[in-house]
Amino acid sequence: MDASEGVSQENEFTGDAGVGTMQERLQKRNQARIDDVERRKEAKESLSVAEEQLEYFSTTFKRERVCIEELLSSCSGADRAVVTQRLEEATAQTVQLQKFLNDSVLFLTQYELRQAQAALQKLQASLTETRENALPKKKFAFRTRSKVADKASVPVSDSPPPDAAPTPAGPHEVDGGAASDLCGFFNMDSEHLTKTSEEIQKRDVLLSHLSNCKVRLLGSPSTLHLKHIDSCEILCGPVATSVFVDHCKNSILSFPCQQLRTHRTTDTQVYLHVTSRAIIEDCRGVTFAPFFWSYPTLEEDYRASGLSQDINNWSQVDDFNWLAAGTPSPNWTLIPEADRKTNWD
Repeated sequence: MDASEGVSQENEFTGDAGVGTMQERLQKRNQARIDDVERRKEAKESLSVAEEQLEYFSTTFKRERVCIEELLSSCSGADRAVVTQRLEEATAQTVQLQKFLNDSVLFLTQYELRQAQAALQKLQASLTETRENALPKKKFAFRTRSKVADKASVPVSDSPPPDAAPTPAGPHEVDGGAASDLCGFFNMDSEHLTKTSEEIQKRDVLLSHLSNCKVRLLGSPSTLHLKHIDSCEILCGPVATSVFVDHCKNSILSFPCQQLRTHRTTDTQVYLHVTSRAIIEDCRGVTFAPFFWSYPTLEEDYRASGLSQDINNWSQVDDFNWLAAGTPSPNWTLIPEADRKTNWD
C-alpha cells in the first residue's frame, strides 16, 4: 500500500466516525426536545388540574356558604320547631363545609385558605347569633347585658376581686362583645382550678389573667378563650368550634378543637388535636405536639363536640407573619418525641 492510498483510507474511516458522532448528537438533541415538550405538557396539565381544583373549591364553597346563610335567614319569624330543625341542618352543613375545607388545604394558597377560614368563622358567628335570637334559653346564646346582671350571673369564685385593677379586656368580654352565661376563671395566681362537664358543656369558657395556675376543664365547651396567661398548665376537653389564644407566655396548653387562632404568644407548648389548620400570628417560640389527655368522659365529650378523632392536623401550622414559600417559619417548631410530656400531674 502506498502512502496516498493509506491517507485515503484514513480519511474514509475518520469521515464515517464523524458522521456517527453527528448522528448521535442529533439524536440527543431531538430526545432533549421531546423531553422538554413532555415536561412542559406535564407542567401545563398540572397547572390546569390545580386551576380546576381551585375553581371547583371556590364554586362549591361559595354555593354551600350561601345555602347556610339562606337557612339562617329563613329562621326569622318561623316557629320554634321549624327554627330548631333549620338550625340543626345549618350546623350539620357548617361541619361538612369545614371538612370540605380541611380536605382542600393541600392546593389552596395562604390567601385563599385565610379567606375561607374567615368566611367559616363568620358563618359560625351568624349561627350563634341566630340561635340566640330564636332560642334565647340556650346556654351558649350571646346578648348584651347590664353590668349588674353580669355580676349576678358569675359565681363568686370566678369573679375578680372588687378592688382588682381594670384590665384591657374585662373578664366578661369575649373578642369585644359581652357574653351571657359565660364561665371561666379570672385574675388568679398559683391556683389549681377545675370546671366540670356540667359547668362548661356547650358554653363559652374564658380564662383571663391567670399566672402559675393549673387548670382542668372536663367537658366540651362551645369555644375557649385564653387571654393574658403566664406560666400556666391548661388542659381542656374537646372544643366544639374554636380556641382563641392571646398574650400567652411560658405555658403548656392541651386541647382538641376545630380551629386554633393564636396571637401574641411566646415560649408556649401546645398539645393539639385540630381538624382544620392551626394559625399563629405575632408569635415566637411556639411548639406543637399531638394532643394527649384522658379523663372518664373524654369519648362522650368528643361525640358531643362533633369533632372527628380521625382528622388531626396538629403539625400543620400557618404563620400569618411568615409567608415565604418553601422556607419554614422560625416562629414555631414541632416538639421532638423525646421531649414531649407523657403524663400530667
